[in-house]
Amino acid sequence: MTKEIKKWTTLSSEYLIRRPWLTARRDRAMLPDGRIHPEYYVLEYPDWVNVIALTADGMMVMVRQYRYALQIVSTELCAGVIEKGESPLQAAKRELLEETGCTGGEWRQLMTIGQNPSTCNNLTHCFVATGVQPTGTQHLDATEDVQMLLMKPDDVLGMLVRDEMKQALMAAPLWRYFAEHHMV
Repeated sequence: MTKEIKKWTTLSSEYLIRRPWLTARRDRAMLPDGRIHPEYYVLEYPDWVNVIALTADGMMVMVRQYRYALQIVSTELCAGVIEKGESPLQAAKRELLEETGCTGGEWRQLMTIGQNPSTCNNLTHCFVATGVQPTGTQHLDATEDVQMLLMKPDDVLGMLVRDEMKQALMAAPLWRYFAEHHMV
C-alpha cells in the first residue's frame, strides 16, 4: 500500500535577503503530524529556460562562458531567466537570439525540471529548436562574456560521457534528447 504524503503548512516567513539574483527566506513550517520545523530555508528565483538548438545542418548551438562559483570556463546550452510578462517559449527564443544571434527553427518543449525542489522554488523549462539560423549578432548583458560554438552532437554527447558538463539543468535535457534520438 502506498503511503499518502501530505503537504506542510507554512506558519510564518521572514525574508533574510532580497536582491535581484538572490532572495532567501526562512520559513517556520508545520508537518502533517503536527511537528514544527522552526527554520526551513528557501531560495527564491524566477523560472529559467534553456535551449537545445540545432542548425539546419545538424550542428548544436552551444555557448562557452566563465562560471564564477565553480571557477571554470563552461560549455553549456543557451539559457537564461524568464523576464516578467514572458512565456517560457518567448524567453527561450529571446535568450537564443541574445546569446548566439540565432533565430527561427521549429520549437518544442522537451521537459520542465527543478534544480533542487527541497530548497529552490523555481523551474527550468527546456526546449529543443531545430533548423535555427545564425542571423544576427549577440546582444549580451553588461557582465556577460559568451562565445557561441557550433558543435557536432557526438562531441556534445562525448562531453556528457566524460563528465565535462557540470550544469545539471543542462545535462538532464541533453541526456533525454540523446536518449530520444537513440544516441545512448
